[in-house]
Amino acid sequence: MGLRLCIILIAVGAILTFAADWELDGVNLDLVGLILMAVGIIGTAVYTSILRRRRMVIPPVTPTVTEQERRDLL
Repeated sequence: MGLRLCIILIAVGAILTFAADWELDGVNLDLVGLILMAVGIIGTAVYTSILRRRRMVIPPVTPTVTEQERRDLL
């Protein structure tokens, strides 16, 4: 789930919870909106933690050159 989808879920959930006047039989739109917002917030948190882990840069290890290898090169 990408960051765009998480933001869309939060927006749709907020619209259903706070701005929609619709009433459907057997469906509580306020609860559906809250669930969508919760899933979007959890998805955003997971995405940012994975993105932070990907950006960690491990410095490369420099090879150790021994005296014998140096003499072989000359």
